[in-house]
Amino acid sequence: MSEEHFPDGRARRFWSARRVPAGIVALVVLVASGFLLYDVVSVRAGRPGMYWRRWLAHKLSTVHLDNTWVLASSAAIAAIGLWLLVMALTPGLRHLLPMRRPCADIRAGLDRSAAGLILRDRAMEVPGVQSAKLSVGRRRAKARAVSHFRDLDDVRNELRTTLDQELHHLGLARRPAVSVRARRAKK
Repeated sequence: MSEEHFPDGRARRFWSARRVPAGIVALVVLVASGFLLYDVVSVRAGRPGMYWRRWLAHKLSTVHLDNTWVLASSAAIAAIGLWLLVMALTPGLRHLLPMRRPCADIRAGLDRSAAGLILRDRAMEVPGVQSAKLSVGRRRAKARAVSHFRDLDDVRNELRTTLDQELHHLGLARRPAVSVRARRAKK
C-alpha cells in the first residue's frame, strides 16, 4: 500500500519517553519552589527569612562577579541547562531505524546492530568475500570487505547490489545509501 492511502502513516523516528528523568526534575523543581515560596510568605508575614537565604544574600553581596568560583559554577549551571535542552529536543532512541508503515496504526523499528548483522550475513554469501564488517547509520550503510579471490571491482559491484537488495527486503522507511570498500586479504 502506498503512503497516499495513509496520510498519517509516515514513518517518523522513535522518541524515548524519558519519564523517569522528567519526573525527577519536576519533583526537585516542585520541592525547591515550595521551599522558596514558604520562605517568601514567611518574610511577608513579618518573620525573618531563613538562615540559608540570609547567608546567600550576604555572600552574593560580597563576592565579585569575576571570582573564579562564580564563573565556574555559572558555566556548570549553563552546561547542565544546555544538556537538558538537548535531551528535551532530540530523539533518544537513535539506535532504532523506523520501518515502512503499511497502515497508520502499526509502528515498527529495527535495531541498527541487528540490521548490521543481517547485512553482514548477506555480504558473507557473496563469492570472494572472506570477511566483512558493516555499520548501519540513519543515512549510510558502510561495508568493509576483505576479498581473497576474484577481481575487487567485481566483488564491490556484487556486494553493493546484494546489500541494496537486502536493504529493500528489510523494509526500512528510509533506505540508507550503501558505501562499499573492498580490499585484498593480507598474505
